[in-house]
Amino acid sequence: MIRAGAVIIAAIVALGLAGCGLDDDGGAAATYRIAFLLPESKTARYESHDHPAFVERVHELCPECETLVSNAGQDAARQQAQAEAAITNGADVLVLDPVDSAAAAVIARHAETAGVPVISYDRLVLDAPVAFHVTFDNEQVGALQAQVLVDAVADRRDDGVLVVLNGSPTDDNAALFRSGASLVLDGSDVRIGVETDVLDWSPDKAQEAMERALATLGRDRVAGVYAANDGMAAGAIAAMKAAGIDPLPPVTGQDAELAAVRRVLTGEQHMTVYKAVRTQARVAAELSIGLAETGEIPAGVRSAWVDSGNGMVAALLLEPQAVTRETIGSTVVADGFWSIAEICGGLERECTEAGLIDSPAGYDVRVPAP
Repeated sequence: MIRAGAVIIAAIVALGLAGCGLDDDGGAAATYRIAFLLPESKTARYESHDHPAFVERVHELCPECETLVSNAGQDAARQQAQAEAAITNGADVLVLDPVDSAAAAVIARHAETAGVPVISYDRLVLDAPVAFHVTFDNEQVGALQAQVLVDAVADRRDDGVLVVLNGSPTDDNAALFRSGASLVLDGSDVRIGVETDVLDWSPDKAQEAMERALATLGRDRVAGVYAANDGMAAGAIAAMKAAGIDPLPPVTGQDAELAAVRRVLTGEQHMTVYKAVRTQARVAAELSIGLAETGEIPAGVRSAWVDSGNGMVAALLLEPQAVTRETIGSTVVADGFWSIAEICGGLERECTEAGLIDSPAGYDVRVPAP
């Protein structure tokens, strides 16, 4: 299902690019500079998946084109400086994943003044003009997390409550995750004991927030933990393990980081959300070449409109998928996001039980356990 979706998206974009000045061999007829501005590296996906997939696709379409890739390290001022440097260095398009969705308006307005179009990547730039937005259905992400959690805590509801660790308040996506989750949680009979936003999506801050929640609620009252991403899930799990909680209650996550998938396999984390970020990055690369060539997004790519506060922005919303122990094989493995060797190194017994390998004895461990 993931592969089919990726093929459909690629086909739509290819049709849109067919008239965008590509040469007979499918490469771009001109040379462009495409800037890809990433927000941080605490979330593993950006450097392990988004970055290489974007660069690879740009160079597939346009071998002579140059990619200017920067990572702001969760510093909005640094990202602004990186964007200004890219524009100064002749970037034809900015593909911007903002550290701070509101603060990034300065970048988008500067780019507009310089005549450089902006594709808002993953996180929406607020209150500023952007040409397009490539992201996932982020309300659906929150709803998936919440529904799996509600189902998992069915036997823990007597006196138990949830701890809710939302994403960073500087990230517009965090508000969408929270909105989708709230629709599910508010309609359930599960009570929320503590809810807090975690600045910068920091695992350390999530661990501290979980420690405070345990002090407030008591270690025996936590029925489940809604953690908005995998890094924060790791922080929450560390706090509970330090408090001696065993077994751990169900914990959610997002991004299908390798460490998180392995925690799902062992039962420390109940679920994560897989987003086909390599598809997202490749689509953004394709659109950036088309935008540089024609000044317009190819027709037929938009699947939705989103409100940026500066007007409605055409967007492509990709579909997320919940990953549990039972669906690791049909999601992240089937899509080639992580290999069996990467997931199962040192966890052969768990992989056998989950049906990912035939037997521990016959498995050749090629990748050492992290």
